[in-house]
This record gives sequence, C-alpha cells and structure tokens, in this order.
Amino acid sequence: MRKLFVGLFLLLVNLHALTLQKANIYSDQNISGWMMSEKLDGVRAFWDGKKLLSRQGQTINAPKYFTQNLPPFALDGELWTKRGDFENIQSIVMDKIAQPKWSEVSYMIFEAPHAQGDFASRLAKVQNYIDTKKLSHVKVIEQKVCKDAAQLHEYLRTILAKGGEGVMVKDGSRDYFEGRSESILKFKESQDMEAKVIGYKAGSGKFISMMGSLQVELEDGVQFFLGSGFSDAQRINPPKIGEFVTFKYFGFTKNGVPKFASFLRVRKD
Repeated sequence: MRKLFVGLFLLLVNLHALTLQKANIYSDQNISGWMMSEKLDGVRAFWDGKKLLSRQGQTINAPKYFTQNLPPFALDGELWTKRGDFENIQSIVMDKIAQPKWSEVSYMIFEAPHAQGDFASRLAKVQNYIDTKKLSHVKVIEQKVCKDAAQLHEYLRTILAKGGEGVMVKDGSRDYFEGRSESILKFKESQDMEAKVIGYKAGSGKFISMMGSLQVELEDGVQFFLGSGFSDAQRINPPKIGEFVTFKYFGFTKNGVPKFASFLRVRKD
C-alpha cells in the first residue's frame, strides 16, 4: 500500500512537470564548433509568455515589475544572483510571497523555446527584445564558439577559478528541441543530478534514532540509497518523500548506480 501511495504521488508530480531541454554529460564527444557558456547554479525558470514557472510546472511568485515586461514568447533560463549563492537564490524565488530581495535577482536566458532558426538566431530574438524594452534584469548568457576539447577544458578551468561550477556546450546548428539530448552537454569536475526521495533507511551507531540514508529514484527508474553528505540536523529532519534532492557523484557502476554519491541539497524548483 505504501509503495502504491508513493507511486501515485510521484505520478501526480510528473503530470505537472514541464518538458524542457535536458543535458547529457560531456565525455569527450566531438564538440568542435559548438557553443559553450558558463553553467549557472541558479533556479531554472520557464516563461510561457504569461507566467514564470519552475521545472515542476509550479508558478514562481515573482514581483509584478519582474514579469510585466517579459515578452509574449517563451523563455528558458536561470534565476540567478552570483556564483556560490544557490541557497540564497532558492530562498528568494521559491518563497510564496515575493520578497524585496528579488531586486538582487537576474533572469539569465539560455534559450527561446519554439522560436524559429538556429540557436544564435533564437538568442538574437531575445536580445533584440531586451534591448527594445530596456530590461536591465533580463540578460542573455554569454555564448562562445568552442574550437576543440582543449579550449573547452581551458574554459572550465577559467570558470572554476572564478568560483563557478561548470560549462554547458550545445550544438548551435539545431532547431529547438525538447527532452534529453546529446546535442546539449554539461561539463564539470564532478557531476550532479537530481533524484526523487521514495523512502528511508534508519540510522545506526552514532546515527541511531536518525535517518541513515535516503532511498531515491533516478529519472531512468534506478533506485539506490543515498547516505553521505548529510548534517546531523538534516538526518533528524530529512527531506520528505516526493521531494527532489541534488547529489554529486563520480561516474556509474555497471548497474547504473551513481558512484560515491553525496547529498548536496533539496531542490525546491
């Protein structure tokens, strides 16, 4: 009965989730001539022409001034303040009541969903609208042409030295697409991904009477226990069933389980 309840709950969550572009992991694919940009660790936000939505399809309660002059066409990007500031960003933009601190937030655009033309043409449409409307809080993320793998590695080192987290590379020749694709890749020192919490394992030893590990499920259905990276406070009050957690890892086992997985945070978007 418990498994049935959890399954129904997760199904309802997925019914509301948006179908957005999703990146695969860079692992020496040929990316010559692709576009590369800094991977910003913010809260992803989709503008459907009328509402600002999270990845799960929930309305983001931005102040009226933030959205009133956004375009009548769709945008995809990150709500972002600065590097290394994810927890603060999440607390601002996922609050049910718009905070004054929204003034610190920028909408950093990396795609114009369903717009015509190649990647550069789609972003040019966004930039032209921004310039016309003089939107200081909306910006197109800088894109660079990637010559080869050596340049990509050097760009990653530059981003990391500034406190950033990684690089996105994208085949700029393609029309807009949805879903996960080899045409968009993320490149980081360690990788991270999200999983749904579906259960718990009780702690033992020094963690007795606390949560020992989370049982989580990946997008492809693989389940495993995530047991490292938690503070004592998080073990006493662990993420709730149905919530999404972000964890870092270093490759996969032959069974598709992330290696050396370590909890990073609860995703509220």
